[in-house]
Amino acid sequence: RGTEGHPRGSDRSLTGDVAAGGGPADQARFRRGVRLAFDWGKARIGVAACDAEGALAYPVETVQAHAAARRLPALLVEYEPIEVIIGLPRTLAGDEGPAAGYVRAAAAELIEANPQLSWRFSDERLTTVDASRRLQAAGRNTRRQRAVIDQAAAVAILEQALAVERATGRAPGERA
Repeated sequence: RGTEGHPRGSDRSLTGDVAAGGGPADQARFRRGVRLAFDWGKARIGVAACDAEGALAYPVETVQAHAAARRLPALLVEYEPIEVIIGLPRTLAGDEGPAAGYVRAAAAELIEANPQLSWRFSDERLTTVDASRRLQAAGRNTRRQRAVIDQAAAVAILEQALAVERATGRAPGERA
């Protein structure tokens, strides 16, 4: 189905418009379109989105893991993203441990059910720490607001992915 005229839609081309950020070189590299990011944990999944120009990443919601099979597909329909970035928890040395294996396995069914989307795994090292620090700096009590931290971590994952694409002209992370 087309996305022409849809407020969250995309032309799905490789050429953004001037609002996509800067001069002609940036326009040729940045793909215009909404993206979603998931900070996937065993208990909760933080969700973030960005506008079609990739100018603003913002928190969407926190999905309880037991509701993921129902809620995440609904978010894909609602936001019509061109890409979904899933945070992949790596060790500080950059290796994949049990947590990364869990995320890959947990996301597999959703990825397989939506092959029309671009799915990327992106290194999420320290995003939760960064999100917690940002919220504390803003005066939020992070001890009682884990769901908010999950959303903020998803925003950090998405901001990092957008920055990588702007800097390199390539999709962030690795293909899922």
